[in-house]
Amino acid sequence: MAQNHPPKAVIPKHLGLILDGNRRWAKENGLKLLEGHRKGYSTLVEIAEAAFDRGVEYISAYVFSTENWNRSEEEVTYLMDLLMWVATKEVKKLDKKNIKVVFLGKEQGLSPQAIKAIRSAEATTASNTGGTLVLCLNYGGQQEIADAVASVIRSGADAKSITPSLITQHLYGPTLPPLDFIIRTSGEQRLSGFMLWSAAYAELKFVSKQWPAFTATDLDEALEDYASRQRRFGK
Repeated sequence: MAQNHPPKAVIPKHLGLILDGNRRWAKENGLKLLEGHRKGYSTLVEIAEAAFDRGVEYISAYVFSTENWNRSEEEVTYLMDLLMWVATKEVKKLDKKNIKVVFLGKEQGLSPQAIKAIRSAEATTASNTGGTLVLCLNYGGQQEIADAVASVIRSGADAKSITPSLITQHLYGPTLPPLDFIIRTSGEQRLSGFMLWSAAYAELKFVSKQWPAFTATDLDEALEDYASRQRRFGK
């Protein structure tokens, strides 16, 4: 039976994904914990393609937070290797699918090779129009706001000129639209610092499934939920 999708008018323009549960999924399936991250990436690509097909224009995915450096050395090394694989190999597949790739976060802490690969991936896909996939890497929402304020100060702005609009112009991704809808998997019900400024009026959806088990059908159910909500923006 064909799946009915909400009309594009009620599809979120900017969808946020907090990819939680990769390690728990691996443990539940008798796999090495690190294998959960690789499956998590393949799920992300599948869901991104499905979302773009349904009319979503931007997807921001929380793939590595500034706090994730505190995980084991083995896991951090694996995640950085996975990043390099995505930025140098997988990006070719994303490019063929007309997907634009953007990395959001701090360069500090990343290797020169990783930074070079990230910038190359962005340049390779810059003109693509099939949807923008934002990978929030080495990212922290509070740090982004602090860095934006510091950037405003360096610009010479005086206190009276500081507005939300001005701060937005100094965020890591100033041209990205605000988040409309955020989905978090694995049953956790918090933002964990994910795009705090952009998420100010985002609708939230918490799903019990672990991220690697999330499917296009789950996405459709979430989008139907979003379409049923009335967004008031404080009115």
